[in-house]
Amino acid sequence: MNFAATQPSLKGHTIVWAIICSMLLHGLLILIIPNIHFDAVQMPEVLEIQLVKQPAPTPPAPPQPAQPPAEVVEPQTKSIPKPTPKPVVKQTPSPIVQEARPITETPITTVAPEVIAVKPAPERPAPTHTQPVAEPVKETPPMPSQAEIDNATGRYGNSLWNAISKHKKYPKIAQMRGWQGEAIVELELDGSGKLKSKKITQSSGYEVLDKQALEMVEKAVPFPTPPEALRNSNFTIVIPVPFKLE
Repeated sequence: MNFAATQPSLKGHTIVWAIICSMLLHGLLILIIPNIHFDAVQMPEVLEIQLVKQPAPTPPAPPQPAQPPAEVVEPQTKSIPKPTPKPVVKQTPSPIVQEARPITETPITTVAPEVIAVKPAPERPAPTHTQPVAEPVKETPPMPSQAEIDNATGRYGNSLWNAISKHKKYPKIAQMRGWQGEAIVELELDGSGKLKSKKITQSSGYEVLDKQALEMVEKAVPFPTPPEALRNSNFTIVIPVPFKLE
């Protein structure tokens, strides 16, 4: 029952909407049509077509008859008769007769070899072995004892002091200020008495006096020859150099 009642109402609504849509379309057409310019529409140009007559095609030429192929004439060669071979006559060699002669034997002469006389070599005397003579062995001198070395060192020290004291010169500044002292100089010598080095082992208290002691040693060079007990090797000697005001 409800379905049947709702069907007429739907149809009424669709009709109303259809009327409204048609009215809107007519209104739009009324607004659009006055704005259309019909002058702007141009007529299409008329195309002229002319027909051109083509010339009639020429008939094809009749086919020519096929010519037969030319015959090839081969050159005729004359047959040359072969010469008949001549008969060959073989000559038989005549026999050679040799005369038999007696063979004479030639005598063989033998040459005697020459004999060369060689003088006998003189006999050499047999070498005699000489024994080398032994060189005499040098006897090395006996090493000195420590007492001899000390004695020689003391004696050589005195001779060195005598040579050094000859060059003694008191510095003036030390005299003015009253400086006194004793500088001990250590000398290293070789076996020939040549000075190798020197140095102050104990200062005098004043540098001026120490320098003066070393200058005295340099001025005393070369030293006298050391004694024989000190010539085997290097040795050192201590020399005191006193500075006293008298």
